[in-house]
Amino acid sequence: MKLALGTVQFGLNYGVANSAGQVSLVEAGAIIDLARAANVDVIDTAAAYGESEVSLGRIGVGDFSIVTKLPPTPLGTQKPALWVRNQIEASLARLGCNSVYGYLMHRPEELDGDNGDAIAGALREIREDGLAAKVGISIYDPEQIVRAARRLDIDLVQAPLNLLDRRILESGEARKLREAGIELHTRSAFLQGLLLFGRDAIPAAFDRWRPLLSRWHDWLESHDVSATRACLDFAASFQEVDRVVVGVDTQRQFAMLLEAAGHADEGSHVAWPDIRTDDPDLINPARWKLS
Repeated sequence: MKLALGTVQFGLNYGVANSAGQVSLVEAGAIIDLARAANVDVIDTAAAYGESEVSLGRIGVGDFSIVTKLPPTPLGTQKPALWVRNQIEASLARLGCNSVYGYLMHRPEELDGDNGDAIAGALREIREDGLAAKVGISIYDPEQIVRAARRLDIDLVQAPLNLLDRRILESGEARKLREAGIELHTRSAFLQGLLLFGRDAIPAAFDRWRPLLSRWHDWLESHDVSATRACLDFAASFQEVDRVVVGVDTQRQFAMLLEAAGHADEGSHVAWPDIRTDDPDLINPARWKLS
C-alpha cells in the first residue's frame, strides 16, 4: 500500500477541515495501532509539528520507517553543521529511535544561502553515520528540486500533489526523480481537506474559485464516487509516486481512508476532471485568508 501516515495533527491543531483539534495521545496510539495492523509502515513527522515527535516516542514507533524534518535554521547560527547534527539527535531522542528512514529539509532554499554547504555536509554525515537512511527535501515548488540538487545529493523528496496542484508531475520533475532512483512522497492529497468539503460547505474564503470547485463536485456526482476515494486514487495512480502521506484526526477517519486506499490501483485509467491550477493563492495553504 502506498499510504503513509502523516502526524502533524498529533502535535498541532492543523487543517482547514479539522474540527477536532490536536489528536490526543490515546487517540494517536489507536491510530498507530491501526496503521500497524494495515501494514502502513511509513510515518511522516517533523520537529516543527509541535508535540508530534514526543507523542510518537511515547507511543512507540520503532517498527515503522519514520521520516522527519529539519526545522529552519535560526538567524545568526554560528555553527550550522553542529546545529543540524544537534537537531537530528534531538529528534531521535524524542522519537525514541536510533535512526530514521528519512531526514528532510523543511526549508531547502537554505541550501542557496551562506550556510548551504555546511548544512549539506552535515546531512551527508548524518546519512553516512546511519542516523538516517535517506536525506532530502520537503518542497512547495518543483523548481526547488533543481536548486537543492546543486549542493545536496538527494535521496527523498516530499511534494504536494492533488487534483488541483499537479506541478510535480507536469513539470517533469517526478519523472526525473524516478529515473534517478530518488524516492517521491506526496502530501496534500485533499489540499488540507478543501477537496473533501461538500458543495454547499465550502468556506466563503474560497468563493473566488467556486466555479473550479463546482466542476470537481459535478465530476464526483457524475461518477458516483466519494471525494476521499477519488483524491487518494488520483495521487496513488502515478508510478512516480512511492508514498501518499495522509493526516487524520481520528481512528475512525483513518479506517475510512484505509478502505478508500484499497481501491487506489483502480484509479490509473480514470479520466480525471481538469481542475488543475497554478494559482498560488489556492494551491498553497500558507496563502489562504480564512478570516
